[in-house]
Amino acid sequence: MAVKQYKPTSPGRRGMTGFTFEEVTKKRPEKSLLAPLKSKAGRSNQGRITVRHRGGGAKRRLRIIDFKRNKTGVPGRVAGIEYDPNRTARIALIYYRDGEKRYILAPVGLKVNDMIEAGPNAEIRPGNALPLRNIPTGTAIHNIELNPGRGGQIVRSAGSTAQLMAKEGEFALVRLPSGELRRVPAGCTATIGQVSNVENSMVKLGKAGRSRWKGSRPTVRGSAMNPRDHPHGGGEGKAPIGMPGPKTPWGKPARGFRTRRRTDGDKYIVRSRHNA
Repeated sequence: MAVKQYKPTSPGRRGMTGFTFEEVTKKRPEKSLLAPLKSKAGRSNQGRITVRHRGGGAKRRLRIIDFKRNKTGVPGRVAGIEYDPNRTARIALIYYRDGEKRYILAPVGLKVNDMIEAGPNAEIRPGNALPLRNIPTGTAIHNIELNPGRGGQIVRSAGSTAQLMAKEGEFALVRLPSGELRRVPAGCTATIGQVSNVENSMVKLGKAGRSRWKGSRPTVRGSAMNPRDHPHGGGEGKAPIGMPGPKTPWGKPARGFRTRRRTDGDKYIVRSRHNA
């Protein structure tokens, strides 16, 4: 896949890049695998904004993705590679031999009419899903489960890939894209290969409007506000923060202040991504 450069017909176009979509073979999504997607605009079930700077954007419909890959032993044929507006990776439409249709994350190298399969006896090739205990060490994997049967939860974004480093009894040692080394139960399923759309990070939006199409709203600097609106606000001209360390709009420490509460998964981390 290649990234295309636009002609500088306006200041917004200058430096803007986009996708060529040369790997996409199917324009219309499969209707049976679509679901409505309501825009939450960063609001919780109480109607309060819990994630700021979200809202608007193009209307989308959800593509139902098979993250569990529990169609064990049934071969499937790749009917098409599609664009998914809800994620950075491309998705593949699979026609299974028993007549069922499903979407999966498309790995690099997967083409139309390729055959895929899930299960402990599947071949080691891109698109096939196997338990970690059945995958050779050193293999590139993605869409990894953290609990057997729950479905892939990590390594799902465009171009990401993890590596199976070792197997230690009931656990497998996986190196994640962040550099973190983590133990994962050997019965968890992972998909072979690297997630498609590798050059996604190279695309430059070029203008603010294109970010709004994606559902992002403007972020105002605290230093540009009044003192009543933000701890960094106020002062004549450009003023320093004027306090020990930067603060959030609510006065809590920002940038480096630990906010993580759940630590039940830390025991599986062999080497932190901060020390990678």
